[in-house]
Amino acid sequence: MKYTLLLIAALPLAAQTAADHWAHPPIVILPTTPDVLGKPSGIFPAAMRAAYGFNKIANQGQGQIIGIVDAYDDPNIESDLGVFDQQFGLPDCTTANGCFKKIYATGTAPKTNSNWASEISLDVEWSHAIAPQAKIYLIEGADSSNASLYQAVDVAVQNGATVVSMSWGINEYSTEVNDDVHFNVANVTFVAASGDSGHAAYYPASSPYVVGVGGTQLTINSSTGAWESETAWSGSGGGTSAYETEPSYQAKAQNTGMRGVPDVAYDASPKSGVPVYDTVGIYGLLGWLPVGGTSMAAPEWSALFAITNSLRVAAGKTTLNQVQFHLYPDAEKDYHDITTGSNGSCGAQCTAGTGYDFVTRLGSPQANLLIPTLAAAK
Repeated sequence: MKYTLLLIAALPLAAQTAADHWAHPPIVILPTTPDVLGKPSGIFPAAMRAAYGFNKIANQGQGQIIGIVDAYDDPNIESDLGVFDQQFGLPDCTTANGCFKKIYATGTAPKTNSNWASEISLDVEWSHAIAPQAKIYLIEGADSSNASLYQAVDVAVQNGATVVSMSWGINEYSTEVNDDVHFNVANVTFVAASGDSGHAAYYPASSPYVVGVGGTQLTINSSTGAWESETAWSGSGGGTSAYETEPSYQAKAQNTGMRGVPDVAYDASPKSGVPVYDTVGIYGLLGWLPVGGTSMAAPEWSALFAITNSLRVAAGKTTLNQVQFHLYPDAEKDYHDITTGSNGSCGAQCTAGTGYDFVTRLGSPQANLLIPTLAAAK
């Protein structure tokens, strides 16, 4: 018996009004068979860290708070994180030791939603896997409406997050520029998944104040975990915004006049996915789940920025401020340039190529090169 590919999209639990916009988490549960269930499969944390060069950086995010913003409640997340950590030899991250904290954006626990619980497991577990000394604050919005999620973003900032990870997307809307204020915050880096539906721009990844993260398919050495190659993932969101104008930091990267998405890329393909431990369960599956999607790319880039911020603070500097202005001048020397693959049939804008493109943009990180560059930036 095989399970079909499951694209996770959270459905609104309340009637929409004209002003409502609803987010969905771009997470993919991989096709699997009963013999795979019950044990982790995919790229493990140590291999992922080796593939992108995190293992060459001693700092692991000490002193920084990664704010994970999601909708609804995952009542099992702390215990699930504990199982994940034990499996992969990661440091404990609990409420008791101060590493983990769950915050309800409204002060009241939201309802549980299995789609979003899987997303929460992915976001929390993999941000911790890449930056295991950073604190993880999970901020749960009341539901998946834009108003609830933006409220949760604000709460993350109010609680000291220096990086805010948003593995969800909303169809662009004509007034989204008014909501950019939630992400235009000094010394806080906002990161969002670009989506899993191929060529398209989604908000908040399309905000000029947010680092949009696209997806690749990663190939690593089976023995060492070392990076071997990457190609653009067909599901990676990307393109040009319908409403956000081109930011100045993209002036040398494109000439459309509109904000291009994504800014960077990372492994996201279901064919090179990662294990997540989730006991809320989805579609009858629970425990170890093999997952993919740009949902897994965003929290890992967030961990990269947390490590950078830790180094900056140790050197007497501020945490990163509008990091895009530092990311773009660096292209492509601190990145893996993704030159093959596509996310649609729209021609050049759907095709990865040498240098900048609208599928993977700057490319995926060589963390051992990029982190020191960002840490040294003024």
